[in-house]
Amino acid sequence: MHGYLIEMLECPACHGELHWTITEQRGERIETAEARCMTCASTYPVREGIGVFLMPDLPRRDLWDEVESGLARYLRTHPAVERRLMGMPLESLAPADQFFRAMVLEERGRYAEAKIAAERARSGLYTSEYLACYRSQIDYLVEHLAAADGPIVDLASGRGELVEEMAQRLPQPLVATDFSPRVLRRDRRWLEFFGLYDRVSLLAFDARRMPFKDGAVGTTTTNLGLVNIERPGDLVQELRRVLSGTLLAICHFFPEEGEDNAAAIRELGLVPFSYRRPTLEHFAAAGFEVELENVQMGKARPTPLSELIEGAEIDALPVAETELEWCVLVARCSPVSSSSPGP
Repeated sequence: MHGYLIEMLECPACHGELHWTITEQRGERIETAEARCMTCASTYPVREGIGVFLMPDLPRRDLWDEVESGLARYLRTHPAVERRLMGMPLESLAPADQFFRAMVLEERGRYAEAKIAAERARSGLYTSEYLACYRSQIDYLVEHLAAADGPIVDLASGRGELVEEMAQRLPQPLVATDFSPRVLRRDRRWLEFFGLYDRVSLLAFDARRMPFKDGAVGTTTTNLGLVNIERPGDLVQELRRVLSGTLLAICHFFPEEGEDNAAAIRELGLVPFSYRRPTLEHFAAAGFEVELENVQMGKARPTPLSELIEGAEIDALPVAETELEWCVLVARCSPVSSSSPGP
């Protein structure tokens, strides 16, 4: 993480001031440090350049760690499957298996090959309409940010596709965030390999309780991140607390009819941001002015299963063919009204 973030950060547990002890720094980048809250004495480390501000009382499942660790364990115990996954011509693999090969190649540091495999997988995993809508939202968001001031904080960055695009096309400092330190370590290695890490900082925290001071963040983005936050609770209120400017969120909304997908969405606990109406209601209740821009419709189908690893899939949704409404949700902080003094 870069040193400029110190002035933006506070204790996510009690909002107290942090005292920093920096033990390794390279230029403006802090590689190893510890932040201690001067109020509640909670401590937060910086390791491998990643500031870790996770709260032990917030339940979470690190799906990135589960998927990557589970894949590695499976292949260790099924060497014949690994030989086929890594030895067969890429074009002969099913799309899901092309993606799993990309993950293995990443773990082995073969990033150029991994990128080719992941891009090949994408065209088989998703419909052409899905991919066209997704590409359009990325381009719209990045172009919208060309004139933004200050650092851009990306929430629920995951594998960092949006961060990678912004690093290629925008001059601003970027902050990639996720609650999974594992995926952030992966993102660091990936961005370093492709020469895009220079302006990127990495922070691990839960978006439901962020380590930013009130109003410290001017611009926030997220790429399908809202819908993937389980049990979001007061997420939007927390966004309103830390944000002084604008959130740009790539979203896709499911139609409210269609029981198969609705049942799966309920089971996964993803109702609040899977549909247009409750999403807009959450943001309005938190005091945001919201617009949906670049709205498009596109067909989506369940992603095909692996042919080599029984039952393995890439995406849990949709479970039945549907038409998604894509957009960039633009949420601006409403001005606080002041009462005029009486006569």
